[in-house]
Amino acid sequence: MRARRHSTAARAVVLAIALIPLASAQGILAGERSEPYVSARPPSGESFDPAKVRISFSRVARNFSSPVFVTHSGDGSGRLYIVEQTGRIKILLNGSVLATPFLNIAAKITNGGERGLLGLAFHPDYKTNRKFYVNYTNTSGDTVVAEYLRSTGSANVADAGSARILLTIDQPYSNHNGGMLAFGPDRYLYVGMGDGGSAGDPGNRAQNVNNLLGKILRIDVDNKDTGKQYATPSSNPFDGATNGADEVWSFGLRNPWRFSFDRRTGDLWIGDVGQNRWEEIDRSTAGASGAGRGVNYGWRVMEGNACYSPSSGCNTSGKTRPIAVYSHSVGCSVTGGYVYRGAQYRELVGGYLFGDYCSGRIWALRAHGPASQSPVLMADTSLNISSFGEGQDGRLYVTDIGTGDVWHVVAAPK
Repeated sequence: MRARRHSTAARAVVLAIALIPLASAQGILAGERSEPYVSARPPSGESFDPAKVRISFSRVARNFSSPVFVTHSGDGSGRLYIVEQTGRIKILLNGSVLATPFLNIAAKITNGGERGLLGLAFHPDYKTNRKFYVNYTNTSGDTVVAEYLRSTGSANVADAGSARILLTIDQPYSNHNGGMLAFGPDRYLYVGMGDGGSAGDPGNRAQNVNNLLGKILRIDVDNKDTGKQYATPSSNPFDGATNGADEVWSFGLRNPWRFSFDRRTGDLWIGDVGQNRWEEIDRSTAGASGAGRGVNYGWRVMEGNACYSPSSGCNTSGKTRPIAVYSHSVGCSVTGGYVYRGAQYRELVGGYLFGDYCSGRIWALRAHGPASQSPVLMADTSLNISSFGEGQDGRLYVTDIGTGDVWHVVAAPK
């Protein structure tokens, strides 16, 4: 995330509480184990057409304290879990927010700016093993990935004393902490790490495969290597190599604040926050070992499709270009989203929705479109979009860190 730069009054369209969708869309140029929900890749001619869809928003809950994520536990219970940056996880069940937090670790975190409780992921076997994982910055300002257990006495609360710290990663600056956690189709835990902060990646950490910053990490939480609280899969690109940290899965990222896996194909989508000019969305299609293995997304050599360091004539060899970029004339901090795979809105299936934290704009890409696309503007809202989220039924949600509201994305044909 990044501090909001654009005032609401400066936008071309400002939406009231009803958040009426735009009347028309417009282009803005700028392996080893399987997961049950992943099925065969859909045909290349998937029918999502952003020009034929309009979206609006229905508020499902309000008055959270700096909500930064919403997700489900995969246990069929219908619970939604809302992550508050201030250190609590709350449950939304049957339209009501439960009074007692699911977990409260406010005393363990540093909160403010880009720090706090930032990520949550439930183990694929959560229903039976009760395990879930959080990503937070501790009181020293460093990243912690920890495992907790749901209480045996109530499904609505966690066992606060069950913490097992898997990873602690030093953070040299207060910004670019990453924070995203997600289990991939391979049942491994993926961890988003920013480049360590400041500006311009002064330590060139994102391109250093021996450093865990500026990366997506991939770990096996069900096993342990010697001296670690987890194992690194042998299919990780640098596992056991003399050059490269075992945990590194992808690199060359500035701040992959939010990423997601397409629940039907296993493709990996990353919203990587830019520096001064360009915001980018990266897409890696799933292969035999998974999506994104060993991919270099370019930072700090490149920002989007442009050279950054050096500012011209940079070496683009071996660097994967983003599927889409947008300039800071329309936003300033990308919030990655999800490919819609729900059954409620047929016209939205196959559309990848993402937004901008500063401007409140929401765009769409075609999940099975070409490797380079122009984002299509779907809505211009008054939201501070801190995150998108996905329910077990495939419904998409948006969290507004400014008002503390959580919204459900509603789609309709034009």
